[in-house]
Amino acid sequence: VGNMVKTVGKAQAEMDQEMVKELDEAASLPEGKKVDFFYAEADGVFVRGLQKKQSMEVHHAIMYEGWEKNGKRVSLKEPTVIMTTQSTDAFWDETQAMASSRYTLEDAQVVTNSDGGPGYTVERFQAAFSQSNKPILNQLDDYHISQGFNRAFGSAGNAYKDAGRKALKEHDLEGFKLQLDTYESTLEDDKQMEKINVFRSYILNNWERIYDWRDIVTDSPRDARKLGAMESNQRHVSFRMKKRGMHWSNDGAEAMVKIKQGMLNNTLRNAYLKCNERSTRKQRDVKKAVRVAQLLRQPTQPSIGVKQGSVALYAAHSTAIGNLFKILQ
Repeated sequence: VGNMVKTVGKAQAEMDQEMVKELDEAASLPEGKKVDFFYAEADGVFVRGLQKKQSMEVHHAIMYEGWEKNGKRVSLKEPTVIMTTQSTDAFWDETQAMASSRYTLEDAQVVTNSDGGPGYTVERFQAAFSQSNKPILNQLDDYHISQGFNRAFGSAGNAYKDAGRKALKEHDLEGFKLQLDTYESTLEDDKQMEKINVFRSYILNNWERIYDWRDIVTDSPRDARKLGAMESNQRHVSFRMKKRGMHWSNDGAEAMVKIKQGMLNNTLRNAYLKCNERSTRKQRDVKKAVRVAQLLRQPTQPSIGVKQGSVALYAAHSTAIGNLFKILQ
């Protein structure tokens, strides 16, 4: 099973690498689908390696055209995912190639979302979607902001935490600093104070990215929603690769995430079949073998049962032939 997974995953990986190579060698970008708004999110998730305390990062991006509503359920419109355990540069090369091969983004407003961690900075998104003539919007992910609040103030609610959230929502920098400083003055635990300082640095370093993109864009779609689909989509990796006792080799992890990518994008079957296409000479050999097999195939006849008969004896029973005749009877 492991060999089968690696074979199929390798086929999808080679298809993605070929797409990147074609983009590098192309004289111009291919003509793709035109959209007014284009959304992209990226983040990473770590899985365990074979060695003790070893882990590897699965780079994960999702691109989509908007949202679709079916009753009370909301889903992403035309989602496309990119997954790989390769280097950060290789991941963004695949992301750019995937977007360029499917979309023409010159007139599109690109809106992006991430936690701002290493490998998922504003500059990475700007480079990947540089074909757009409009400024690339990149906002800090709300989920990671909420995580930061819980680490700094604790999971339980308190007055400082609520006031800090309000100041952040109103984009009041001085009010936010005031709440952190006041809460820090009440602490005596060095570790808790360190958490406050880490959270303060995280917010201040990303202050310009803390906004709702719908407030920035004047002509946002009527069905526009907040970005933040990445965390729920990470389950495609975590549910399959982070169960208890699971450890992955480099080749096995890359093959598995590529299979998941191919299944989600509906490209896995084509990638595998393309990888196993026979050459013209091989096809001639196969046809020749089929013709020979057909010639050797003999038609079957219905059984008519056992035939009965006798052998005439024209000699005495005491002779040798007579003794043989008695034995056969």
